[in-house]
Amino acid sequence: MFDFFNEFNWPELFKASTVLFAVIDIVGSVPIIIKLKESSGSIHEERTSFVSLGIMIGFLILGENILKLFGVTIESFAVAGSIILFAMALEMILGIRVFRDEVSGKTASIVPLAFPIIAGAGTLTTLISLKAEFAQINIVLAILINVIVVYAVLRLTNKIEQLLGIGGIAIIKKVFGIILLAIAIKLFTGNLGALI
Repeated sequence: MFDFFNEFNWPELFKASTVLFAVIDIVGSVPIIIKLKESSGSIHEERTSFVSLGIMIGFLILGENILKLFGVTIESFAVAGSIILFAMALEMILGIRVFRDEVSGKTASIVPLAFPIIAGAGTLTTLISLKAEFAQINIVLAILINVIVVYAVLRLTNKIEQLLGIGGIAIIKKVFGIILLAIAIKLFTGNLGALI
């Protein structure tokens, strides 16, 4: 237990938080959130945040065991994850569509908002990838920080859109897309050696 807390590290926490923020891209999802609010009537911010938190923490703890069932190593998953992050980064930078989002009405707080928009394949892949590099306490705290940010953005969606405008949201997407691209390349090169 004490080792768990002894592994706490500010630089790791900052890096893990930044990576998750870029992958979740909740600010870039503001237009989608607004559409969901219009189609479903309302979004339950607390429910969305808690479900996202549960999915991410659950996958962080059990994800490795799930991979072992299929005979997949963390390094190979990290390499696969880096390819997904690379594709996501291209989406953000170039404005192309690689992944398709299914947006529907009544259960919008859970599907598609909590999963797959917030805690989707890219986020879950990133968690396993981060586990290959950082201590678990730092990743858990990074998840909590990002869920707090998610909750704040969900509460303030309309104000954020008015403040940033379409151009501001587009710029944020491009900036975090470039950061995500660099992270994807680092993950790929850092874990590829273990597979060869």
